Amino acid sequence: MPRERRTIEAMIRLSCRDLHGGTSLCGDCTELLGYALKRLEKCPYQDRKPVCSACPVHCYRPDMRQQVQSVMRYAGPRMLLRHPVLALLHLLDTLRKVPDRP
Repeated sequence: MPRERRTIEAMIRLSCRDLHGGTSLCGDCTELLGYALKRLEKCPYQDRKPVCSACPVHCYRPDMRQQVQSVMRYAGPRMLLRHPVLALLHLLDTLRKVPDRP
């Protein structure tokens, strides 16, 4: 879970910096990060959590899910250059079998 938090934060920061400018998170991205971290805390899988795209439980509200998908679409390919370790570990996570619903 700590790595999952670091990964989503890195993706949101990367996306915000490139698309919204500035050195710190804008208001919308700060809200999105707070929401994403709160949802991770409440994840029923916790340490067995699959990647979001393979997860059978959709814990984000539809509007926030759309924002996170947009961030991931933008930041995902760029993570290999800016955060290679997090990106490779995330790619390895996609190969894991999705656990049964808790």
